[in-house]
This record gives sequence, C-alpha cells and structure tokens, in this order.
Amino acid sequence: MVIAAPDPFAVMNVVGLLAFAVVGSLRAIDADLDLLGVGVLGVMTALGGGVTRDLLVDSVPVALRSTTDVSVALAGVGVGLAVGRVVGDVTDHSVVLLADAVGLAAFAATGALVAADAGLSAFGVVVLATVTGVGGGLLSDVLLRNVPAVLVEDFYATCALVGGVAFWALASVGVGDGTNAAVCAGLVLGLRLLAIRYDWELPTV
Repeated sequence: MVIAAPDPFAVMNVVGLLAFAVVGSLRAIDADLDLLGVGVLGVMTALGGGVTRDLLVDSVPVALRSTTDVSVALAGVGVGLAVGRVVGDVTDHSVVLLADAVGLAAFAATGALVAADAGLSAFGVVVLATVTGVGGGLLSDVLLRNVPAVLVEDFYATCALVGGVAFWALASVGVGDGTNAAVCAGLVLGLRLLAIRYDWELPTV
C-alpha cells in the first residue's frame, strides 16, 4: 500500500497557525488584556498573514472557507494561555521568540507555495512569502498600538525574503514544491534563530 505524502501547504499552515496563535496570545497576556482580548489577538495574529496572502492572489481566504484554521488558532491560544501561566513574564522569553521564528518560517513557506500555485513571478513569490510571514505579527503590533517591530528593529522580514528567494530558485530548476517548502522554512528558521542568538540587526539610516 502506497502512503500519500502529506500536503506541504497543509502541514506548514497548521504549524504557522499554532505558532503565531501562541505568540499572539502571549503578547496579549504581556499587555494585560482580558481573556477575550487574548483570544482575539491570538486568532488575529495566526490568521492575519494567511488572509493577506489569499487576498493578494484574489482568492477567498482559506480561513473563511472552513472552520479548520480558526479551530487550530484557538487551540494555539489555549496553548498560549497554558504557557503564560507557567513562564510568567513573557517579554522576550525564549518560548515567544522560538514560536515566533517557527511561525515566520512556516508561513513564509505557505506564501511561497500559494504564489507558485498562482503562477506569480519571482518577485511575486518573494513578496508573498514575506508578507505571509510577517503579516500576523504586524497586525498584532497594530492592535496593541505599537510601531510594527518588523519596520524598526531586528533581522526578521529579511529571513522570509531570503526564504522566498530560495523557494523560487529551487522551483526554477524543477525541484518539487514539497522540497522547496521544506528548504524555505528551514532556511528562514535557521536565519531567524541565528539572528536572535547573535543579535543581528539591519543598519538604520
């Protein structure tokens, strides 16, 4: 019996939703929001990048076509609430940084996959990978009335950009989507963890 390979988009999407829902809910806890606020911020952080991704390719967002994405996001919020009770102060905690890096990597891959499926150009693949990766975090910053961190600090969006370039480069020589997505996600995650470890930042003007 042949076992079908898992859909790379489905795998990366679930990973990204869980990771960003945890991050969003922990940020909400850190901002002293009430339980509803924690749920809203967690879900919006999880869904923001994917909804933006789908709208950019003129598609009804996956999150609105079924309850799966919302259910996964809510599960992530539950994990975030549990983690918040254990770790206490979550400001720059390693749990938050790691979950955020995983979410960035997974969603950069889903953005690249959707862009490739839509037949976008190399520029489109890179843009969609980057926007999908950073969209949820940007939205959570706006909801918390903060200047989006991606615009003012850290080596963050650049990781997704590099991952998108890697995806397109591999696709252009005929490598399959599953491998491309794995390489994209692995590269983004590796770069982001290195940036955290060594405090990489882009130069300011």
